[in-house]
Amino acid sequence: MSGHNKWSTIKHRKGAQDAKRGKVFTKLIKELTVAARLGGGDPDGNPRLRAALTAARAANMPKDNIERAVKKGTGELEGVDYTEVSYEGYGPEGVAMLIETLTDNTNRTVSEVRGVFHKRHGKMGEPGSVAWMFEQKGEVQLPKSVGDFEAVFELALEAGAEDVIDGGETWNVMTSRDELYAVSGAIETLGHEPAETSLVQIPQTVVEITDADTARKVMGIVEAFEDLDDVQKVWANFDLTDEVAAALEEDA
Repeated sequence: MSGHNKWSTIKHRKGAQDAKRGKVFTKLIKELTVAARLGGGDPDGNPRLRAALTAARAANMPKDNIERAVKKGTGELEGVDYTEVSYEGYGPEGVAMLIETLTDNTNRTVSEVRGVFHKRHGKMGEPGSVAWMFEQKGEVQLPKSVGDFEAVFELALEAGAEDVIDGGETWNVMTSRDELYAVSGAIETLGHEPAETSLVQIPQTVVEITDADTARKVMGIVEAFEDLDDVQKVWANFDLTDEVAAALEEDA
C-alpha cells in the first residue's frame, strides 16, 4: 500500500526482514534488468531505470550487482528475459488483491500464486475481477527532512503533482499515472532526491479490519505472496483500526 494505510508500517518492517534474506535484492535486480531492457541503460533518458537505481542504492545494493543487472538488461551481459504479469483475487474476508510479478517462467509463477491463494483461504480470480477496484497513481516519496507539510505541498504543486499524503516516515507526493516521472524529475531539478518513485494502486473502497485474528490472516496472505521471488508488489484494499494495528505491532 506504500504508505496509504496503517499496515504500511508493519510491511516496512517486513521489508527489512526480507532484506536480510536477500529477497529485496532479488526483486530489485529484476526491476533494474527490465527497466534497462525497456528503456536503455542511460538513467538520464530512462526514468524507470533512474527510479530503480534510487531504490537499489537505498537498499545498499553493491555497485557491482547494480551494474551487472543493468548490463543484462541492455544485452551487454547474458541475462534472463523477464515478463511482467499481474494476478488478481480475494484474500480472507473478501479483501481484493493485486499481485504484480516479474517472471521468466509464467507456469511456475501462476502455480505459486494460485497455491498461496488456496493455502491462505483466498480465491484466485480472472483478469479484471478486482483490478477495477483500484486506481493507478504515481507516487514520489520524499524524506521528511525536506520540510513540513506546507513546504512540501508547495514544492509538489510547483512540480505538477496532484496531492501530498503523510506516509508516516515520508511525504508521499501523488501524481497522475502518466505524470509520475515528469513530476519526479521536476522535484529533482528543484534540488530534492526522492527516496522512491513508483506507480501505486490506490483502492477505491477499503475493507476495515476490526479484530486482530482476522488481521493476522490477511497479513499472512500478503506476506506469503511477498515471500515469492517472482512477486514484486502486493496491493490490497484493507486497512486496520488503530487498536488492531497496535496489536500487530506487539506481535512483531
